[in-house]
Formats: sequence, structure tokens, C-alpha cells
Amino acid sequence: MAEENTLLNANHIVDVPDEEGKELKLPDNQTSNVIGVIKSRYQSAKDAREVTEKNWLSAYQNYRGVYGKNVKFREHEKSKVFVKITKAKVLAAYGMLVDVVFGTTEFPIGVQETKVPEGLVDKAHLQPSIETSSPIQQEAEPEIGFSNPLDVGYAGDGKILPPGGLQLLDDLGQQTEEYTSENGNVILQPGPAPDPSMPQLNPAKEAARRMQRLIHDQIDESKGDIEIRRAMFEAALLGTGVVKGPYNFNKRINKWSEGEDGKRTYEPLDVRVPRIEFVSCWDLYPDPYATDVDDSDFIIQRRKMTRSELRKLARAPYFRADSIKKCLADGPNYVAEDFEYTIRTDDSSDTGTLYNTRFEVIEYWGVMDAEFLRELGVDVADSVSDLDELQCNIWICGDQVIRAVLNPFLPDRLPYNAFSYEDNPYSFWGVGVAENMEDSQQIMNGHARMAIDNLALSGSVVFDIDETALVPGQSMQIYPGKVFRRQSGAPGQAVYAIKFPNTSQENLMMFDKFRQLADEQTGIPSYSHGQTGVQSMTRTASGMSMLLGAASLNIKTVVKNIDDQLLQPLGEAFFNWNSQFYEGPLGVHGDLEIKAMGTTSLMQKEVRSQRLTMFMQTAANPAIAPYVKMSTLIKEFAHSIDLDPEELLNTPEEAAIAAALAGAMNGQEAGAQAGAAGQAPAGMGGAGGLPEDVTGQPTGTPDGGTIGPRIPQDPSADGFTG
Repeated sequence: MAEENTLLNANHIVDVPDEEGKELKLPDNQTSNVIGVIKSRYQSAKDAREVTEKNWLSAYQNYRGVYGKNVKFREHEKSKVFVKITKAKVLAAYGMLVDVVFGTTEFPIGVQETKVPEGLVDKAHLQPSIETSSPIQQEAEPEIGFSNPLDVGYAGDGKILPPGGLQLLDDLGQQTEEYTSENGNVILQPGPAPDPSMPQLNPAKEAARRMQRLIHDQIDESKGDIEIRRAMFEAALLGTGVVKGPYNFNKRINKWSEGEDGKRTYEPLDVRVPRIEFVSCWDLYPDPYATDVDDSDFIIQRRKMTRSELRKLARAPYFRADSIKKCLADGPNYVAEDFEYTIRTDDSSDTGTLYNTRFEVIEYWGVMDAEFLRELGVDVADSVSDLDELQCNIWICGDQVIRAVLNPFLPDRLPYNAFSYEDNPYSFWGVGVAENMEDSQQIMNGHARMAIDNLALSGSVVFDIDETALVPGQSMQIYPGKVFRRQSGAPGQAVYAIKFPNTSQENLMMFDKFRQLADEQTGIPSYSHGQTGVQSMTRTASGMSMLLGAASLNIKTVVKNIDDQLLQPLGEAFFNWNSQFYEGPLGVHGDLEIKAMGTTSLMQKEVRSQRLTMFMQTAANPAIAPYVKMSTLIKEFAHSIDLDPEELLNTPEEAAIAAALAGAMNGQEAGAQAGAAGQAPAGMGGAGGLPEDVTGQPTGTPDGGTIGPRIPQDPSADGFTG
């Protein structure tokens, strides 16, 4: 890092305040060298991807149900049917991935505090100040002091609320040693609460949840769920999905201000936000010797831009308007690749004509040698070795460098996240559903065509006609009521009907067999995406549940790849971006860790909510309730069922006030009932006496009535039974 800071002060690097990078000024005679190096790396990546492109084309054609140009049919083959089983499997895999990853209301990226947080305290508790009032108040009100600052009591109880007793800090992540309110009467000290009745807070956990909410909000604003779903579809089809970001994006917020005269003025506000986007595999050219993004020295993205899109780049940060103007003057330079004739056009259009109004822009992210920087005229310190490298971002259009900056992200990273549907440990690219079942798809197509051609042959009649037995000159056309005239005296039958055997059943049996093999190859059984007529275990609910549970194992493996290769690094990149570029108060100074929750979001939250429910039932026991932090328990239960506790639950001080109000109301009702009970209704005896019966004798006495309480017998009296 110190070496990079040294290089930032070189001759050809200009500091730009309040921006995300450093502009690199290259002399015109050195621009061609940069373009040559980048284009040579681009060509090597393109050559290394040729075999993979053929697999992608085959997968795409199987998905679309189109035969490739290399498929030749015999002259006698009439049917050219294509049974799109590959499409059903790809869509089933894509639907399962979306259901598992986005099955909950929250985005499957979580932020958690570490087991031993550094920079933030794990637990903190509120503690009242000793001096809560003046000595005069203490003499007049001897019950003024109380241990719990949130024990507000009720109106008329004789207690005085200490100043600041209901104040909590908004941002617990700003201080680590001691937390105090504004007046200093109530302090928030680190460590667990000594009294279970006192509120206890978790600053590290709250900081993690604030960061998680911030990341989720940023992903929602950039429509990250849509971009990730597009990447997951391409992963199911081609084997690899790519998401770019987060990178810096200047978002324009529409804002209107109203003056004193009542007129409104449009004053848009530009803010810097993180953004992610889907990048197609067809447009990505990674380091040919790398097996993942972290192992890549460079990654190149090929862009096809219109004239308007290229003009907009001139107003973006660090883009060189003069170079873009030259590119526009030179005219479109886009040359369609071979695969584009198949995936982006149909037979009726001309690809060359379609793209003759586009510009090819190459976006390079990767390393440059310090030696090469010295050749460019950069004043590199003597302490920097020629073997050292610097990360940079360079955009090229034609023979012009339209943007050149050092990599703005700290720590250095390539802003691409590639994940595989099925890992190929020796390649950057993964294996998709279509490639796994390619052979089965071809064989199913062959047997389907054979069955249809055989049905066409066996469903009609072939006639064998002996013309020597017929009168010459007759028409050989066959129709109902046709009459053939025979020559007189000619023996034997003249017209014979020949029916060919029907072998379509055997062909369809082979078709079904290879469909079952496709289930095995892809790990997606047909009954999981709606095939009917399956026998045996699917007849019962328990049997179907067992089969679907076994089928989900393969998808869980795929989602684990998404967790490890996409969600985890994407969450870490958002965390680092916010730490580096977020313009508002972050309030996080401790160590937090990113958790990808794709495979575990459904199961873990369900199990956790069940356990919390059981624990809440156990905590209802009066003997256990004093030892349970009920507010924390309710908050964790709300998180487990994807509810925001801040919207549903009261804060500790609000809960104390609500409890005090409820207690006061209950006390008033109890007092009213007690006062009413102390007054005897009319016609009854006085207070403390016994009611009289109709004879005038008190009830319940040995002399008369039997209604009401009786006078207990003396143990020494006769007839005492005990």
C-alpha cells in the first residue's frame, strides 16, 4: 500500500479531489504501447475461450430447440423435430435456484459480529447515576433513588424520574470505553448487566444489523435481485454466471425547490452510490491461465455501444472527451464475432449490417508492471522493484485510450464475481445443465425423428402392381372405388398392398430411457418439474416428499457455489465499499463478518424460530422467567421470521413506560373495585356484620339460618367431630 501511495505522486498521475481514482495521463506516443499490451492479452483470452464458446453455442441451440449448421439430415428423413427437454431442465434448475436463494423476504447476504468483536464491545448495560437528585429532594422524597433507570413507576407513587433516565444513545458504535447520556446522569457501561432486570444491549450486533440493512438497501436501489437472477439463469444454461460490482455510480436524484414567489426550480442532486450489474459470459474474457477471479491477473469486458452511449461517457468521471471525440469522428468499428451470428440474429437478418452502427469498447481491469510504468514516464520510486505491479482500469475504443485510472478500490480487487453451476476445477468456466445432458438430447431427438418417420411409412399402404396382368394405358392413381381392368385369361392377382411394420414403440422406449438418463445427468428428476404418470413412490405424500428431498440435494450444492463464489465476495465488496466511499455516518468501527445465507436461509431460520418458540414457552414458567431477557428473546424471534423488530417492538424505555401505564391503570381499577366492595348494598347488614334472614336472626348462627358462614364449633363442646 505504501508503494502505491508513492506511485500516486508520479509525473503522469493527477490527483482529483473527492473522486474514486487517480487519472493517468499518457503521452500520445505511448498510448499505442498500452493499447498493444491490452489487445494482445485480449487476443490470448479470446483464443483460449474458443472451445468453451462451442460448448455454449451447443447449449444455447439445445435450449432454443434449433439444430446447428453442423447437423446434416439424410434425403429420406422427413421429420426434423426437436424435443426441447433441455429447455425444461434449464428452467426447472433456474426456478429452484430462485426459490432457494430468494425464498425469503430479505436478500441472502447477512452481516454478523465476530465471536470476539474488536473495536466494539460485545455487551453493554444501562446504569443510573448515584446522585439522581438534590439533597433537599432526597430528604423530602426518601424513595427517590431506584436501581433501574427505566423503572418509571406510575403517577403518584412518590418517585421522581432521574434526569436522562429514559435516554438511549442512537449510535452505540461510536464509542467503546464508556457510553454516557448528554447530562451524564445515566451511563452505558461495557459488559453484561449485573442485575437481570436491567436492560442489556449488544452494540456489536446492532452495528452488524445496521450494516446489513444498509447493504440490502443499496442492493435494492440498484435492482440487484434482478441482475443476480439473470446471472443465475445464464449459469444454469451455460454453466457460469457473472455479476459486476459494486462499482461507483453517480446517481441523479430528482429534486425540486420552491422559492418565495411560489415557483419551483429543478435542482437535481448527484450522489455516489454502489451499483451491480449482470455481465454475460459472451462479453467476458478472463485471464486464460486463471481458474477463478481471485487468481486472474486481468479481466476484459467487451462492450457494444451506440453513438449516444459513447457520447454519454464523455461526461463521466475520468473519461477523456478529446479521445471520445476522435472515436466518434472515425466512425463505428464494431466487428461481430462468429458466435453472434447464431445467438443474436436469425436467418433473415444480416449480422454485419445489424452492427455497422456500433462501437467496440474494451474495458480492462488488471495489473501493469512497474517497469512498463517507468517506460511510460512514471516516476517510480527506487524502492519499487520492476517485478512489482499496480492495478489499473483502462478503456479502449479503436486506437484511442478513452479512460485510464488506477484501481480505486481498497483493498485491490477486480470488480467481477463469477460463480459456477457445477465446478470445473481446472477451468474458469463451469458446467451447466445443457452441457450435462447434451448427448441425451441428441439421442432423444434422433429416436423421436425415427419414430415419426416410421409412423409416416407404416401408416400408409405401398402397392405392388403387375402391369402385365392389366389392360395397358390405365391410371395408377389410387382412390376409393378405383377399378383396375385386367386382361382376359391372365392368371393371378395384379394389385398387392404392402404394409411396413410399426417400430415407433421401440423408438419411444429408447426416448424414455434417455430421458431418464437426462434426469440422472442433470440431477433434476422429471417429477420435480411437473411430469405426470410417474408410478411407485410418488403415489403417496411421504414418498413424494422423500423423492423431492433427495432431488433438492443437487440444487443445494449449486446454491452453495453461489454462496461461496458470489454472495460472500459480493457482501464483502459492499462492506469495503461502504467503509471507503460511503458519504454518511457509518457508525461501524469493529470487525464484522459477511455471511452468505443462500442455502441456510430457509432451513436455519425455520429451525431457529421453532427453537425460540419452544424457549418462549419454557420461559413462561414463573421460576425461569426472572432469568430470561425477554426483550432480547422477542427481538431475536422477530429476526428469525423475517420481521423488522424496530417496526414492531418497543424500545426498552417505551416498554417501561407502557408497563408503567398498564400498572397504573390496573391499580386504579383495583382501587375502584376495593372501594365498591367496602360499601354494603341497601337491605344488608352493616360493614363487618352478618346479613339477617327473613326472621331477623343473623344467618350462619347456631340459632337459626343456614345460609352464609357458620360460627366454628368449640373443640371442648359436646358433639365436636374435629
